[in-house]
Amino acid sequence: MKKRETTRQIKVRDIAIGGQNRIVIQSMCSYKTSNTKKIIQQILDLEKAGCETVRLSVMDNDDAVAIKTIKENTNIPLVADIHFNYKLAIAAIENGIDKIRLNPGNIGSKENVEKVVTLCKEKKIPIRIGINSGSLEKDIHEKYGKPTAEGMIESAQRHVKILEDMDFYDICLSFKSSDVQLCIDVYTKASEVFDYPLHLGVTEAGSFNTSSIKSSVALGTLIERGIGDTMRVSVNGDPVSEMIIAKQILKCFNLIKNVPNLIACPTCGRTQFDIKPIVDEIEVFLQTVNKDVTVAIMGCAVNGPGEAKHADIAIAGGRNEGLLIRKGEIIERIPQDQMIERLKKEIMDF
Repeated sequence: MKKRETTRQIKVRDIAIGGQNRIVIQSMCSYKTSNTKKIIQQILDLEKAGCETVRLSVMDNDDAVAIKTIKENTNIPLVADIHFNYKLAIAAIENGIDKIRLNPGNIGSKENVEKVVTLCKEKKIPIRIGINSGSLEKDIHEKYGKPTAEGMIESAQRHVKILEDMDFYDICLSFKSSDVQLCIDVYTKASEVFDYPLHLGVTEAGSFNTSSIKSSVALGTLIERGIGDTMRVSVNGDPVSEMIIAKQILKCFNLIKNVPNLIACPTCGRTQFDIKPIVDEIEVFLQTVNKDVTVAIMGCAVNGPGEAKHADIAIAGGRNEGLLIRKGEIIERIPQDQMIERLKKEIMDF
């Protein structure tokens, strides 16, 4: 796997993005930003789950003003999502936002863009330009006939030029699509055309199951190529669930620490105890654990003991019971009804 150390580096408050072999996890709140009570609680939940920056929709002035209260009651950097109205970008900046997501070409005249850029320079606030395959400029869509990697790159070049002409380079780029292959193609091309940090994501990826597949294929392919500096896994529903997928993707490439690894056999006719309820509960439990621990839950005496010995903590099942194994050594024999609590204790004591 290539390392991501050749992109420019930007700072989002105290978080560095780009220029290092690290990918920053981002998410987005699902409530109206002016609903500060719900937003603050959601951000705190995201922080606990491993989120490092969070984006807020800024649809009106009430949303922009709410940023001040939200920032005072949370810890991670905040990103304002701005569309069309440059005044909302200015209001978000004045209320303490740490990063702006906008497309400078769709917020009005050059004079309006200059006002936003001037403030961003003064406050040291980076701008993420977000190119979505479903909302390309009319002439680009007509030129290529459909969303293409080439068209998305051309769109980004237009927006980037607006900022570069104003001597502004604290830029991050994203190229999102719900089409996995298009995501892979456009980010690969973007990594060759731009030296700005890239924010990875498959947009509108769907439910947890669908998103985990689409995001793992697209983002995993790009990460293996050394592409990407920050990422969001898009999931319909509670954004905390995005952290589960994001952290596991990064865990596969050894790009994140303190994330447990769960190994469980798929079960077959050799399985002699009811393994699924144990796997399900331990999987949920491990989402609350911040440790580099590998836990194996194996269902039979054929492959179980061998696989289990390579884990930090493991159960190798037999008939309605299992062997508890720690670092390759059998510790004790446990009845099935005690496995869950015993495993949890071993994990917490590890």
